[in-house]
Amino acid sequence: MGNASGTAPEKDRDQETPDWADLLCVTADDVIQEIGWDEDADSSISEALEDLIGSPLLEEGTDELVDVVLLWFREEDGDVVDGLVDATRSLGEDGRIWLLTPAAGTPGTIEPGVIAESAQLAGLVQTSSERLGDWQGACLVTSGTKR
Repeated sequence: MGNASGTAPEKDRDQETPDWADLLCVTADDVIQEIGWDEDADSSISEALEDLIGSPLLEEGTDELVDVVLLWFREEDGDVVDGLVDATRSLGEDGRIWLLTPAAGTPGTIEPGVIAESAQLAGLVQTSSERLGDWQGACLVTSGTKR
């Protein structure tokens, strides 16, 4: 059916940029570290989080304890367990890691079974997952943490 008024259908107007902070359950008070960013990463995710918290995301070598680690990881980046263990070093007690991997069917993707096994070996459990554009996000917390 056509739209007699000449305006875009409601569903088209609502298809704006996703609210990355909401999808990742990040708040303005969170301290966020970003690891593994490269030119293939979706900078709109990082920028949205920076806009929310009002400061740049902390880099890999930070000494600060963080609430959220945004870990961009591709198959060619090496062992997922090692990457996760490294990401836990600055993670606060109730913090979480968002492991961002290329979506299924794209170069560098990591199979969900590998993510689950790697998380377990690193002492983490997956609490949720989200599709973030061309990336797949897995939210990981330390065993015993509820998030």
